[in-house]
Amino acid sequence: MTHRPAQTDIDIHPLIAARWSPRAYAERPVAHEQVLALLEAARWAPSAFNAQPWRFVVFEKGQDPDAFARAFATLIPFNQTWNAPAQVLIVVLADTLTSKGTVNPSASYDAGAAAMALLLQAQAQGLAAHPMSGFDASAFRQAFVIPERYAALSVISVAHHGDAQALPAALAEREAAPRARLPLDEIARFGGWQAPVREQ
Repeated sequence: MTHRPAQTDIDIHPLIAARWSPRAYAERPVAHEQVLALLEAARWAPSAFNAQPWRFVVFEKGQDPDAFARAFATLIPFNQTWNAPAQVLIVVLADTLTSKGTVNPSASYDAGAAAMALLLQAQAQGLAAHPMSGFDASAFRQAFVIPERYAALSVISVAHHGDAQALPAALAEREAAPRARLPLDEIARFGGWQAPVREQ
């Protein structure tokens, strides 16, 4: 397991600093109880009007290998290469309609909050979890007959941590590379909007 805590400018909670998206997975089953804990964490995310628009379609390799393989096939080829040892795929969906049938403009935002809660729970459990936009949402919708009101947003693969050196050289290098984020003064404004000089 590669430990890559964020080198933050300001102290933040260790769980948040430690969370990252590894690609080195071990070919070892993830217990169903651990998967349920991930979903329970997501269940308690905040949402506008408490609408709770997140939905998850869960594929466990050890429980239903055929369904897992069908879901795996919707990943883009690059993501398939390193996800071969993955044990769980969780597809994150957003219910785009309210209980009244009107459009819910907060659905994707709220589903993202639930996904982050899931990722933090995975970190707390010592699991590796990697969210991906690289999948064919249309193929997934067709393969699993997803109703139109649900938008497929991402796939989170879950496994136990593996050996980064077992990855192809380019990915192994990325696994150990320093983590980077934009500085605070590029993402936050205080008291109003003032664009950085480079954006003016």
